[in-house]
Amino acid sequence: MSFGDYIRQARLARQQTDKGYSLRQVAGRVGVEPAYLSKIERDVFPPPSEQMIVNLAADLGEDPDVLLALAGKLSSELREIIVRRPQLFAELIRQLKDAPDHAILRMVREVTDGDW
Repeated sequence: MSFGDYIRQARLARQQTDKGYSLRQVAGRVGVEPAYLSKIERDVFPPPSEQMIVNLAADLGEDPDVLLALAGKLSSELREIIVRRPQLFAELIRQLKDAPDHAILRMVREVTDGDW
């Protein structure tokens, strides 16, 4: 699914229960013209800036990291973390690429709990 498709589907899903999620209203809340948001949703324009994606995520109740990933971007925060130890994080990600979700989740829980 493309970034634009995802945004449109998320907005339309919210609009089913809240009429405040029309294209015009969402565009107004995130600070863009409705025509611009429409073109993003239809993949006429590429995904917007990181900050605009974060604003869209907040307005639509979506995870900004997910939207950034769909846009082919990485948050500034994650970029800074990776840049501190690029070789280690590159190797970690390569090792995890084929791991099942439950194994990754278990590892995240261990790190979060400090249970090494």
